[in-house]
Amino acid sequence: MIDTQNFDQLRNQLSVKAKNGLDFILSACIIWSLIAYIWTLGYSSYDKSILTFIVGGLMLPLALLFSRILKTNWKLKDNPLQPLGLWFNFAQLLYFPFLILVLIKFPDYFVLTYVIITGGHFFPYAWYYKTNLYAFFAGLISFGSLIIGLNISYENIFLVPAFMSAMLLILAVLLYLDYKKKSAAASL
Repeated sequence: MIDTQNFDQLRNQLSVKAKNGLDFILSACIIWSLIAYIWTLGYSSYDKSILTFIVGGLMLPLALLFSRILKTNWKLKDNPLQPLGLWFNFAQLLYFPFLILVLIKFPDYFVLTYVIITGGHFFPYAWYYKTNLYAFFAGLISFGSLIIGLNISYENIFLVPAFMSAMLLILAVLLYLDYKKKSAAASL
C-alpha cells in the first residue's frame, strides 16, 4: 500500500522527469498552429477536417523530437503511476466517434469540436503531474474556444485553433516554470 506522502513523491517524480509533459505541449502548439493555417485555406470544411486529422498524426514524432531536445523521460520503470499518462491520453480517443459524427454531419464545426475535446482531455494531467495548470487550461481552452466559436463567423473559424495554439504556448511557459520550481525543490 502506498501512503499519501509516497504517492505525492511519485507524482512529483513524474512531473520533474517528464518535465510536466512539455514535449507534448510544445508539439501540440506547433500542430495547432498548422491547423489554424489549414482553416484559412479555400477548401471545403470536410477537406480541411481531413487535413486536420492528417496534421494531427505529427504529434508523436514531434513529441519524440522535443523529448530528445528537452531530455524528458517518458518511461519511469520504478514509478507505478507512469502508465496512467498513456491511459489518460487514450481516454481522448473515446470521444472520436462524436468527432466523426461532426465531421460527417457538421464539418463546419469540426475544428471547434476537436479543440474542445483536446482541451478537455488535459484535465486529468493536473492530477498526474501534480499541477493545477492543466485543470485550469482544460477549462479555459474548452470554454474559451466555445465562446469564440459562437461569436465569430465561419470565415474566421481559424481563430479557434489559433486560440488553442496560443493557450498551449502560455501553458508551456507556465509548465516549464512549475517544473523548474519542483526540480529545484527536489534537488534540496
